[in-house]
Amino acid sequence: MNIIAVDDEKLALDVLVDTINEVVPCAEIFGFRQPIDAISFAETKNCDVAFLDIKMRGMTGLELAKRLKDINGKVNIIFVTGYSEYSLDAFRLYASDYLLKPVDTEQVKKAIENLRNPINIPQKKKIRIRCFGNFEVFVNSDHLSFNRNKTKELFAYLVDRRGASCSMGEITAKLWEDKPDSVSQRSNLRNLIYDLKNTLANFGADDIIVKNRNTIRIKTELVDCDYYEFLKGNLSAVNSYQGEYMIQYSWAEMTTAALPVVENDKLL
Repeated sequence: MNIIAVDDEKLALDVLVDTINEVVPCAEIFGFRQPIDAISFAETKNCDVAFLDIKMRGMTGLELAKRLKDINGKVNIIFVTGYSEYSLDAFRLYASDYLLKPVDTEQVKKAIENLRNPINIPQKKKIRIRCFGNFEVFVNSDHLSFNRNKTKELFAYLVDRRGASCSMGEITAKLWEDKPDSVSQRSNLRNLIYDLKNTLANFGADDIIVKNRNTIRIKTELVDCDYYEFLKGNLSAVNSYQGEYMIQYSWAEMTTAALPVVENDKLL
């Protein structure tokens, strides 16, 4: 699904793009500050949904919506504005929704779920992670096999860090705790990262991994994890914890020691 967001105010655009990304992380989202750039994009690539501000320099959101609909009559227009008085004009253009700033994820979620022209989005396979007991990964109900044990351990450590960015030095110290950091170890780690992304890519889930120049992390919102649900107080996850956490990895003992105590199905 291709989504564009258009707002001539940079901060407002950045917030809107981030909010949309939280709701539909698997979509391609393109932000534009100039309406003419959005038109150029729509002329060359299919646009499924357009989030448009109304009052913009050079061209109003209403005018932009007309141009986008001339290009693609099935585009879903969602206005995001600080002005309520244009709602009638918006719906005359058959807009899918009219949201008043500031918008939150729940508003965007409802707007996406109730598009005027529904979009068939292939369902991604769900990555399920079990941390209690042995660390294991499943795709839907099938066990995910890793090519290397160290690749699996790398993924386990990223899960343990709960979305925090981890430096290359930090990871090598955990995965090869009995060996000094070296050029060779950094090369090994790069190979593991490549292997991990390829393994997840086989299931269309490589976007879970976020790799920057010297750091790596996971997008926690893209996985179903008993450890994360436990920390939220989910009763099922709380009941599944029997005092064992990623028991095959020695570095996980620190997390085990820091986990809240469970008493009468509640976290203390």
